[in-house]
Amino acid sequence: MAVRKFKPTTPGQRHKIIGTFEEITASVPEKSLVFGKKSSGGRNNQGKMTMRYIGGGHRKVIRNVDFKRNKDGVPAIVKTIEYDPNRSARIALLFYADGEKRYIIAPNGLQVGATLMSGENATPEIGNALPLQNIPVGTVIHNIELRPGQGAALVRSAGNFAQLTSREGKYCVIKLPSGEIRQILATCKATIGSVGNSDHALESSGKAGRTRWMGRRPRNRGVVMNPVDHPMGGGEGRASGGHPRSRKGLYAKGLKTRSPKKQSSKYIIERRKK
Repeated sequence: MAVRKFKPTTPGQRHKIIGTFEEITASVPEKSLVFGKKSSGGRNNQGKMTMRYIGGGHRKVIRNVDFKRNKDGVPAIVKTIEYDPNRSARIALLFYADGEKRYIIAPNGLQVGATLMSGENATPEIGNALPLQNIPVGTVIHNIELRPGQGAALVRSAGNFAQLTSREGKYCVIKLPSGEIRQILATCKATIGSVGNSDHALESSGKAGRTRWMGRRPRNRGVVMNPVDHPMGGGEGRASGGHPRSRKGLYAKGLKTRSPKKQSSKYIIERRKK
């Protein structure tokens, strides 16, 4: 995985940095695992805009990615590594021994032709999914469940990884990419290795049009609006706008929004780093 820079032949090329796509082996997705994605343009069922700055963008199809990895004990061969426009990571197409096909998030270092397995009897090797209680302490993991059988909820974006640090009774202690250290039930599944496409963070779109292709419209700042439109608007000249806050007046940048009575707080050993 690497990134490409371009000669500054146009203003858009000057700052553009994109991935090389060298690991991708197929350009067309598996037809049985895709379905159409309808874009709303930020409108609700009455046609009224409820989310601003959404609209346009290239047509996409949803790839049905298997986050549960519940096909235990059946070996699967990695057939292709593919691009997915709906996420930052790459996806891998698995052909199971019983004939079923499924997509998974492609971990770093996964090669076409590799054999993967999920379940309690799987070995702790890259791409295999097994319960946390069967994973050696210190292992780098991703695609972590929060509840058994729910499907992976944590550590799914490009280049991310968590670490299994210790075990405490029926819980395992996980250090997450944010720096948070929390307990997760040992029966929850996780996948070995880190998520691939780690150079995604180095990419730069280079021009506003590339953002429009992704379905994001121009977003104007609160300070440049009028007082009727935003709490930070108005003032003579370039006024700072006071304390940063949302359009509805809620403080931003520092206000704690997490409920102090939230049930899952008891599982968090150390909060994420500021």
